[in-house]
Amino acid sequence: MNVLSCSINTLKGLYDISAVEVGQHFYWQIGGFQVHGQVLITSWVVIAILLGSATIAIRNPQTIPTGGQNFFEYVLEFIRDVSQTQIGEEYGPWVPFIGTMFLFIFVSNWSGALLPWKIIQLPHGELAAPTNDINTTVALALLTSVAYFYAGLTKKGLSYFGKYIQPTPILLPINILEDFTKPLSLSFRLFGNILADELVVVVLVSLVPSVVPIPVMFLGLFTSGIQALIFATLAAAYIGESMEGHH
Repeated sequence: MNVLSCSINTLKGLYDISAVEVGQHFYWQIGGFQVHGQVLITSWVVIAILLGSATIAIRNPQTIPTGGQNFFEYVLEFIRDVSQTQIGEEYGPWVPFIGTMFLFIFVSNWSGALLPWKIIQLPHGELAAPTNDINTTVALALLTSVAYFYAGLTKKGLSYFGKYIQPTPILLPINILEDFTKPLSLSFRLFGNILADELVVVVLVSLVPSVVPIPVMFLGLFTSGIQALIFATLAAAYIGESMEGHH
């Protein structure tokens, strides 16, 4: 019972994460809801970059791809390989979801290092990468949770819940707790790494504004790409796990 109670508290804590604030924020009042305006602004910019670059690259598709079309086809093949490796033979329908997660997180992470967000002045707070906000990473993690529950229920029906008593019913509370900790770890891993990277760069630029921060910025670009790959790989692994047989 103590483990089950801990599971319920963990779920409640996950939904309460949206109240966490780091620094000041610029809010919009939409109806009766208060939303983080700077997160929406930067997210729209990232989405516009993705849609714009994809549209330009494939506006005149060629049988033998060149340039931008070749690059996007390589990215698609890479995402398909990741999905197939983690999900298995039934990976096809999940390629768009895994690809969207990977590309959005990748471009969001890089935008924090490459785009001059600080130039744009807001009444409160400042612009930063969308994944630098806990609300964004929690939303992505919850989407992943919905996806693997949907995958499991679609494949197995109500028998999907039989996994919670495998290999023994004694592990029921622990198996339930595991499903709550997955989105928690996904969201905090991504948020913590991106926030720490941006804080390190800001501190180094303030202390040594000329040469020293440049290697750290390149390292940040590398780790940002790795974080996007880790998130997409884990999302695909969770979906594949929910669709396979009980162990």
